[in-house]
Amino acid sequence: AKKLAKKMVTTFTLSSEQLSSQCHYDYGMRAVKSTIEMCGKLYREVGDSMAEDQITLRALRDVNVPKFLKDDLPLFENIITDLFPDTARPVVEYGNLTPMLEKCGKDQNVQLTENFVVKVVQLIDTIGVRHGLMLVGPTGGGKTANYRLLQQTSIEMNEAGETQYQRVQTHILNPKAITQAQLYGAFDEITREWSDGIASECVRTAVASGKSGCPDNHWVIFDGPVDALWIESMNTVLDDNKKLCLTSG
Repeated sequence: AKKLAKKMVTTFTLSSEQLSSQCHYDYGMRAVKSTIEMCGKLYREVGDSMAEDQITLRALRDVNVPKFLKDDLPLFENIITDLFPDTARPVVEYGNLTPMLEKCGKDQNVQLTENFVVKVVQLIDTIGVRHGLMLVGPTGGGKTANYRLLQQTSIEMNEAGETQYQRVQTHILNPKAITQAQLYGAFDEITREWSDGIASECVRTAVASGKSGCPDNHWVIFDGPVDALWIESMNTVLDDNKKLCLTSG
């Protein structure tokens, strides 16, 4: 374990030194924690058939590859090849996922290119280890089509008896189309009464559903441009607190 831990730290150190500098790249404790969580998840699922060094290698790739630009991917592959020279590349089996993606893609009139399918699979892997994430890309790049396809595929897989997939309910809003008060809620200066915002109501609905015993996954999706104003209030949701803190206390 010590040997693999050193390799993991070295991977992040070399990546920070050799890869390009992007605002969404992260090599700190969050990235390390996500990789460790992925290692634990994989060990529970495939620990009987996969060696520990293969599990660590796959976790490093699953956590980091989705966020890298295409020019940085060869550099990252070289880094992990140097650090894991004798480790066989693990083959990932997703069962009936690919045929179901093709079926749902036809239903949604989406042309499934190889790269698009890879991005959907990467989103599945990332959701498995992070409770909050961001889809980054240009307008018309396929971000919305990506999560919509994954949503329908998860529902279809669940109905087909695949227990590792759950039905998905989405709560979608555009944070730039409304004010901060409408988004998170605010006090009325005259009546001194608190009015809930749209985002806080979506979160409350999702939490109530989980407490009632419903196994469905709820995705609260902020589909719009990122700015410092609304994302700042999401800090406590996205970190380990997992709580939406409002000015109502």
